[in-house]
Amino acid sequence: MLYRRNCCGEEVEKALLLDKGQILINPVEPQQKPKTLTPYFLIEFEKAVVVPPKAKKRLYLKFPIEVGVFVTGQDDFNVLDIFTVQNQKFTLYGDVREGAICEHWKSPVSQTVPPVDTLREGVLDLYINNLTSRWIEATKVVMNAYGMKIYYSPTMVSMRATMKINTPVVAEVDFSDSPMYTGMTKAVELYTARKIKIAATKYIMEWGL
Repeated sequence: MLYRRNCCGEEVEKALLLDKGQILINPVEPQQKPKTLTPYFLIEFEKAVVVPPKAKKRLYLKFPIEVGVFVTGQDDFNVLDIFTVQNQKFTLYGDVREGAICEHWKSPVSQTVPPVDTLREGVLDLYINNLTSRWIEATKVVMNAYGMKIYYSPTMVSMRATMKINTPVVAEVDFSDSPMYTGMTKAVELYTARKIKIAATKYIMEWGL
């Protein structure tokens, strides 16, 4: 069997010496191209979000899609290829000594599910829980890609996450393992396919919101 892929000026060709198995294609955590530099992902809001004291609010953001190609056996998955049609950018969250390098993405903010280019963008359903007694202004959300739970259908790729605001400058971000809509398929997680042991999947935003 021959696997060949040509995308955005990059060509990959591999001969697969398979007796059994199948090829699975699904969206993966957007941290892999051009190479895995960091597990952290920062979405900058196009407009700041102001959250009332003790309020719980939901908003929708867009995130870039990367596509994983897997060879599946009886009990395991092997990563054959990863590609994207998006351009990757990186930024620093926090100070130069203790901050985190993050893949950077800028997204419009919507209170309803936005239309997306399904080959390029997914939808992040973000639930914000302001535990403080103050009005909070947020301009970004930072996530740990190892915690991402991606679901997809023929018309949408999505994730769901909670941003728990503990103080005016600190928030805890974690993902929900549930689809936006009934009938969506859960994507294979890269760290599971690569048999990577993960110590933590949450991200604590300690350098401001």
